[in-house]
Amino acid sequence: MRIDEIKKLLPHRYPFLLVDRVVELELGKRIVAYKNITANEEVFNGHFPGESIFPGVMIIEAMAQAAGLLGFATVNKQPEDNALYLFAGVDGVRFKRPVVPGDRLMLEAAIDSTKRNIWRFKCRSTVDGQLTCEATILCALQGFVKE
Repeated sequence: MRIDEIKKLLPHRYPFLLVDRVVELELGKRIVAYKNITANEEVFNGHFPGESIFPGVMIIEAMAQAAGLLGFATVNKQPEDNALYLFAGVDGVRFKRPVVPGDRLMLEAAIDSTKRNIWRFKCRSTVDGQLTCEATILCALQGFVKE
């Protein structure tokens, strides 16, 4: 899945769209995607000058966006259908190594369970095969009315 297809499923846009490409997608099961971390990311202006480290909260958000892509694709919905995946919670977060400019942050999410409109995803991110972060992410599929 290329960026134009990703933008059809996620409402996020620059500078907050954190998935560049989907490389594997098994509907109802799992997704593998990536975010290329470049020195031009706006966040590096303040995190940290002289020692650029991609923030942990941004890694979690990138994993949540990958999970949202899996959820939207699985139920065959997109924001245009008045549907939105909202970040509902995160559990068991562990950071294992820093992510820096030049890294390709691989994002993996697998559906752990669904109950009503609450989806639970087991997520992890890696760089060069090394674990950078793992977490369980909860997303709520919501309908909304455009004004």
